[in-house]
Amino acid sequence: MAAKYDLTQRIAPQLDRHLVFPLLEFLQEKGLYAEEDILKAKIDLLNQTNMVDYAMDIHKSLYRSDDVPQDMVDRRAEVVGRLKALEEGAAPLMAFLQNPSAYQELRADKQYNLQMLNDRYQIGTEQIEALYQYAKFQFECGNYSGAADYLYQYRALSTNSDRSLSALWGKLAAEILMQNWDVALEELNRLKEIIDSKNFSSPMNQVQCRIWLMHWSLFIFFNHENGRMLIIDLFNQDKYLNAIQTNAPHLLRYLATAFIVNKRRRPQFKEFLKVIQQEQYSFEDPITEFLACIYVNYDFDGAQKKMKECEEVILNDPFLGKRIEEGNFASVPLRDEFLENARLFIFETYCRIHQRIDMGVLAEKLNLNYDEAERWILNLIRTSKLEAKIDSETGTIIMEPNHTNVYEQLIDHTKALSGRTYKLVSQLLEHAQTQAAR
Repeated sequence: MAAKYDLTQRIAPQLDRHLVFPLLEFLQEKGLYAEEDILKAKIDLLNQTNMVDYAMDIHKSLYRSDDVPQDMVDRRAEVVGRLKALEEGAAPLMAFLQNPSAYQELRADKQYNLQMLNDRYQIGTEQIEALYQYAKFQFECGNYSGAADYLYQYRALSTNSDRSLSALWGKLAAEILMQNWDVALEELNRLKEIIDSKNFSSPMNQVQCRIWLMHWSLFIFFNHENGRMLIIDLFNQDKYLNAIQTNAPHLLRYLATAFIVNKRRRPQFKEFLKVIQQEQYSFEDPITEFLACIYVNYDFDGAQKKMKECEEVILNDPFLGKRIEEGNFASVPLRDEFLENARLFIFETYCRIHQRIDMGVLAEKLNLNYDEAERWILNLIRTSKLEAKIDSETGTIIMEPNHTNVYEQLIDHTKALSGRTYKLVSQLLEHAQTQAAR
């Protein structure tokens, strides 16, 4: 079942090939596929990069031999030669950037910088282009730290918007691979701003950039401390949600997970459930089906079965199944949060329908034994998350009447209306700007 719901083959085509390596490492660790198949996939990827030494090591592991093909040896010599040539081409500009007193002469005005570099240091556009090529080559060799520094410097000097955009994608990938999550988030936001404001020759190109951005963002959002809120902010925007529904419905798994573990986003969650209802027949995934069982079909037995599948999916997903090791103990924090909130979702919905609930029946639906269910519900009552009382003699939970405050209803409806108005105005302004540009 675990391999059935593995999304690697859907996600990998939307990533830079270097970003696929962490996914393959995770799959190798989990043993979802044969070791030989994973190693072959790594070699296929490495053959498209300049990480020749790494490819040689994997070849030795795969074929259990210290010998490597001659074409790998020749390729290594070619890479070393090319690296030296690119370094020589970028040397004048790199020397300038490494000179603190000279570097201070740069200003925010790029045109001034180009003129100053040309007049005083005989550095022109060719040397700036050479820096880009050198940075790109460093990235392909797996030197992500050096590549990130050079790409940052290139963007500060370049007046070529397409090249600068490409450099920003490279910088983002490098920061992700170095696990610099705060810096990576800053680059992600810069890239989003450019994608949303840039005049693309084709709307499909803009949609494709948004799809790439969302796939790359998964690394950040499931590692950054605020990521589970930020993924909702990005994925739930109309333009991005439309791109998900039309081109990448598998990303609904991650948005659904974020909603389940994030209790503070309930107003947006109600709107998201409409998407789940629309897509329940076009995309199959235990996590989205779990929500459909509870909120669309009111199928609590189905939700119970899906909750077990969800746990398996989380443990075997490279983004959701991140392990934290403390001494000899290892845990998957998101799995524990998910199951706790999933039980709460089942319980809340079940309680809305029934006034008196049999504890044994509820324990079964929550995948808990009787004593665990009783302790769990008592804890909810103590922490004021549940207005109810337990009748120990009959083994039932008696729900207290819950009348929603009319003022709270009015506030919720006003918030929703305000959000829809804002979206409508934004769309009208964007349409007007597009018409004016034509």
